[in-house]
Amino acid sequence: MNTMKRLTEAYGKALEIPFNDQSKFILFSDVHRGDNSISDEFAHNQNIYFHAMNHYYNEGFTYIEVGDGDELWEHSAFKYIIRAYGDVYSLLSRFYMDKRFYMLYGNHNLDLKNEKYVKENLFKYYDIYENEFDFLFPDLKVYESIILKHEISRKEIFMVHGHQGDFLNDQLWPITKYLNRHLWHYFHIVGFRNPSSPSKNMHKCHKIEKNYSKWIKIYQKMLIVGHTHRPKFGGKNGESYFNTGSCVFPLGITGIEIENGMISLVKWNIRPDEKGSLNVLRNVLKGPEPLDDYMYKAGKISAIEVK
Repeated sequence: MNTMKRLTEAYGKALEIPFNDQSKFILFSDVHRGDNSISDEFAHNQNIYFHAMNHYYNEGFTYIEVGDGDELWEHSAFKYIIRAYGDVYSLLSRFYMDKRFYMLYGNHNLDLKNEKYVKENLFKYYDIYENEFDFLFPDLKVYESIILKHEISRKEIFMVHGHQGDFLNDQLWPITKYLNRHLWHYFHIVGFRNPSSPSKNMHKCHKIEKNYSKWIKIYQKMLIVGHTHRPKFGGKNGESYFNTGSCVFPLGITGIEIENGMISLVKWNIRPDEKGSLNVLRNVLKGPEPLDDYMYKAGKISAIEVK
């Protein structure tokens, strides 16, 4: 099953969220929250991420996590991930309780497609300090895809993790997960690169991105994904392909902001000020530019047909 068909299927069952020119969204993907061990790539960015998310919470943004938020390939027990990043999950829970949090699953947390798994692991958590269970994301629904639909123009922004149609990370997902947990997890510690990951294989990354561009050209929809870990902000020819990047870069995290009818690609990292003090700072890499420059005409895809 190729990328074209899988993306179109995901579009057909996407959650629709209305928005307007006053709406504010922050999109991060590929956070890969682990157990804070030596193999946990998120560990060195946890303070940057936490600071950024505090900023977005206080500024009234809605958070959309575009897949691979949790590293469930390497870690089988979700409770250890929550225990490692209790402060992060407490903050995400505040977003959720305020109805400002949406989660998509990616290939590394495809377990969240299972409603029973979500109920057993994310509805509540065990507070080791209070020695009792407390609410985390009660009644959480994890989606494959989301469509932001403008309330006036009816134009759409389609969001999906982006692993759809990636053979090793989609069709062969169970096998790749097994190898990652029992083989590449340990190889990664000593510096080996996982060949199944597009973030470590530029040839694979470019191939996947070409499929995204082909889908956009055929179906005339603005597309925001993650998966490849390579930030992308539209194109010189007006192509409507955006990529959030990831939160496991060595020197910071990247994401996409949508605010007041504008879109920006941003980076948060630690930088020294003029006195040498280290600060977590936000830097705009691309934009802001009007969303309307990238959104196509209104109208749903009427038929699932791979061309």
